[in-house]
Amino acid sequence: MNKQTPFVVGLTGGIGSGKSAATDIFASLGIDIVDADEVARDVVAVGSQGLLQIAEHFGEHILLEDSSLDRAALREKVFANPDEKNWLNGLLHPLIRSRMQQLIMESTSPYCILSVPLLVENKLTEMCNHVVVVDCPEVLQLERALKRDGSSEATIKSIMASQASRKERLSAADHVLDNSTSLNALSSQVSALHEHLLLLSKA
Repeated sequence: MNKQTPFVVGLTGGIGSGKSAATDIFASLGIDIVDADEVARDVVAVGSQGLLQIAEHFGEHILLEDSSLDRAALREKVFANPDEKNWLNGLLHPLIRSRMQQLIMESTSPYCILSVPLLVENKLTEMCNHVVVVDCPEVLQLERALKRDGSSEATIKSIMASQASRKERLSAADHVLDNSTSLNALSSQVSALHEHLLLLSKA
């Protein structure tokens, strides 16, 4: 492998699985994080090409008074309209992927974490040398997401249904972090995996 190319560890997990907690633990170990959610916000930030194209396509009313994106209005536009959703994905996915690749190339830690909720669904595993899945039973996912998000049970269940199944995620994993108990247990698993990944990234 070209030594200039960083070793990329894809990290994913369903809603409420603890992916964000695991990402934070890797960050505390000095590992660079490329977070897809942050990148998705960056590519539609005020002044970005992405936001300009969205405003051109949907009209100026898709913007708030401060010229930032009205996410709620955009969700309304694409929620019940597959054509508009496809247009938006066609615009944003290449921008997000390109920005993630740029951030990966800028990484200076021994390996970097590519933290993506829809890593499996959007076939982004091909950008990774190693795939880690944060896993817990679906009952626990639902319980945690309800506590954290303040969304209704129906909303959380529909999000879970739209994501890859637990089985699909696990079949894509090179390594599974079991987050069915405590944050301490997750932390010690991440620390052990970190040592393993340091060795892998040098190989």
